[in-house]
Amino acid sequence: MSTKPTLTTTGGAPVSDNQNSTTAGERGPVLLQDYQLLEKLAHQNRERIPERVVHAKGWGAFGTLKITGDISKYTRAKALQPGAETDMLARFSTVAGELGAADAERDVRGFALKFYTEEGNWDLVGNNTPVFFVRDPYKFPDFIHTQKRHPKTNLRSPKAMWDFWSLSPESLHQVTILMSDRGLPVTPMHMNGYGSHTYSLWNESGERFWVKFHFKTKQGHKFHTNAEAAQVVGSSRETYQEALFGAIEDGEFPKWTVQVQIMPEADAEKTAYNPFDLTKVWPHSDYPCVEIGEVTLNRNPENYFAEIENAAFSPSNVVPGISFSPDKMLQARVFSYADAHRYRLGAHYESLPVNQPKCPVHHYHKDGPMNVYGGIKSGNPDTYYEPNSFNGPAEDPSVKEPPLRISGDANRYAQKDGAGQQVSDYQQPGDLFRLMNDDQRSRLMDNIAEAMDGVPEDIAQRQAALFYKCDPDYGLGVAQRLGLSETDLPKAAAE
Repeated sequence: MSTKPTLTTTGGAPVSDNQNSTTAGERGPVLLQDYQLLEKLAHQNRERIPERVVHAKGWGAFGTLKITGDISKYTRAKALQPGAETDMLARFSTVAGELGAADAERDVRGFALKFYTEEGNWDLVGNNTPVFFVRDPYKFPDFIHTQKRHPKTNLRSPKAMWDFWSLSPESLHQVTILMSDRGLPVTPMHMNGYGSHTYSLWNESGERFWVKFHFKTKQGHKFHTNAEAAQVVGSSRETYQEALFGAIEDGEFPKWTVQVQIMPEADAEKTAYNPFDLTKVWPHSDYPCVEIGEVTLNRNPENYFAEIENAAFSPSNVVPGISFSPDKMLQARVFSYADAHRYRLGAHYESLPVNQPKCPVHHYHKDGPMNVYGGIKSGNPDTYYEPNSFNGPAEDPSVKEPPLRISGDANRYAQKDGAGQQVSDYQQPGDLFRLMNDDQRSRLMDNIAEAMDGVPEDIAQRQAALFYKCDPDYGLGVAQRLGLSETDLPKAAAE
């Protein structure tokens, strides 16, 4: 029989009795000197950290990114060179649900990837949809308020959701996807992932290219209907965790094909749509998807809290050869995600093991909570500022990024298309609707009608008019299911 290790306090002192507290006699009160009891209670009080404001409920696993294609003429990033293999972490999530929400709820799914490259961590923080509800970060906090709980009822509010969406035509594309079959995947493995934003690549010659990242599931698309999901939730609230964890434990490693759309830098001034508008996709006929590799998830975390709940993804984590674009939402997320982690996990959140880069790290951030290293790891205590004369970490001009070729005055601009016209929020959702077969359209409109149950009629009428602008059959089908006046719809859509 093997010898068990001795239980100790956090200070290393051996514990003689882990069953009984110290009392003044057999029936006396607990003594304050029982430091072992106090330590256990104090740690229990601090076992929880703030959950994420959005994407609170999540599931994750580790794996590998393997590059099989060649886009070396577009990027110098070592992780994207032919034959490169990079360790990675993936976290999937729902957007609106809290930490205890059911997995099988109709919602956008987060699709966050952390690549531990030899040049530093590269995070790609996207969704299972190629677009989003809003194009300007100024609207994001208000949008999220509509997805969370009403301040008085403490219940989710369909009235708030549809009021906001009906007043924000830019949301039509994402709403159409959310209410379609793709809005309720059976498991994390049966959905695509997208970087969603427009990012940029730059090569050794200093040339920049705009890029969209796609991750196409190799498991096929599977979805629940609302009725099926209700039965699933009644049986288990943890179906995504069960499916992902179970598949990997059984050796059925999920895979995604990695594809990119690449646009020459100058083309951004020529397209009929704004290529940096997060509510729009790039037509594949203009910029075809090019396959470059494969993502495989093959290892479950050993401790969910340490490796998934503590995982911190941020678009601000880029490496030489990969960068940003004028996408307004991306620009804001570069700040907000890292800031959220500093609040939720602490100022030095990237010193947590799951967030640590697997390459050498040298910086001058000092002190504060969670600074487990104590400073610069150069061996010289004088190298705590820069510039210094003591061989401390120094800049490397060779990794300087080429400038963004944009100009303009500082102002609050509405998004415009390539011809300088106000963008159309109706064309692409209408195109998506017209791509669907009759059964898919029917399920889409049924889901919308179900989600709008109890919404005030004026809001429902306004939303149906927006769908009508996308495609008359779309608007009329929703209006019919909601019992709205179909004859008034063309007039309302024209206003």
